[in-house]
Amino acid sequence: MKKIILSIAALLTFGAVQAFTISQSWQMTNAYSIKFSSSSSGGIFKTCSGTILFDEANLGGSAFNVAIEVASINTGNAMMNKHAKSADWFDAPKYPQIKFASKKIVKAGSGYQVTGDLEMHGIKKEVTLPFVFSGKGTAAVFSGSFSVKRSDFHIGEAGGEVGDDIKLVVAIPVVKK
Repeated sequence: MKKIILSIAALLTFGAVQAFTISQSWQMTNAYSIKFSSSSSGGIFKTCSGTILFDEANLGGSAFNVAIEVASINTGNAMMNKHAKSADWFDAPKYPQIKFASKKIVKAGSGYQVTGDLEMHGIKKEVTLPFVFSGKGTAAVFSGSFSVKRSDFHIGEAGGEVGDDIKLVVAIPVVKK
């Protein structure tokens, strides 16, 4: 379950339609990957949408606004998928999306950091997420990995088989519009 949460956060952070500020518009391809894992489980989120305005020369004008569909979770096990979507975990009917809206993007070493509001399970928290932008010609990829605590978003019960730390690994290929 923790992995699910992290995957969602990662997807929200990196997965979306991309439009470069003023001159460059990018669109997310269907080949994106949002994986999550914890000490005992893992999976992917299959559906995300949104916009990313990103210009390496104008980070102040750049922004991320993305959403992951909670119901798109896939753990590889139908029973686990159903449980993850239930009120015991993500409560997909009540909280159908995981959302991320950036506030600031800065250069950080060989990559970037985006700070913004991550909203999951009805709880909004400010987070800072690292990512790398690799672009060449008409194609590019946003990628990164980070961890979130499911307890910060009241996902599932404390203890149990699923650890509190969920690792997310995200890769979002984009192409110029």
